[in-house]
Amino acid sequence: MGAVALGRDTKIGLIKRVPLFAHCSKRELALIARIADEIDLPTGKELTREGKPGREFLVLLEGTADVSKRGAHVAALGPGDFLGEIALLSEGRRTATAVTEGPAKLLVITHRGFNSLLDSSAAIRTAILKGLAGRLQSLEPTTIG
Repeated sequence: MGAVALGRDTKIGLIKRVPLFAHCSKRELALIARIADEIDLPTGKELTREGKPGREFLVLLEGTADVSKRGAHVAALGPGDFLGEIALLSEGRRTATAVTEGPAKLLVITHRGFNSLLDSSAAIRTAILKGLAGRLQSLEPTTIG
């Protein structure tokens, strides 16, 4: 049986759950979904490597992944979980290693595709900045402003 591509509404629903995209309209989410690719990966495929630059955002559609820091297990990811959203903006170093525990299907947004979208849409850029500000405020309880 062949793989069935995700429908637009399913992609939008998955992307909408990401805090970075919380202030995006349905139209803006649809534009983000358009640049998201589906990929199939085998067991044991490294999704991220702690300390390496991040260049993509990933949503796990099917399968599971193990997340570790300094070699110690810290989390298990399943369908609907995501990682690397900050890499879309910063290309910063990964804070953990994530490896598929079995065959997996993922939704991937690359840094390059995302930056092209931001360059073409001031509305999306503004919505992303609001989402980022909200995330920063939730992480730092002593923020004034």
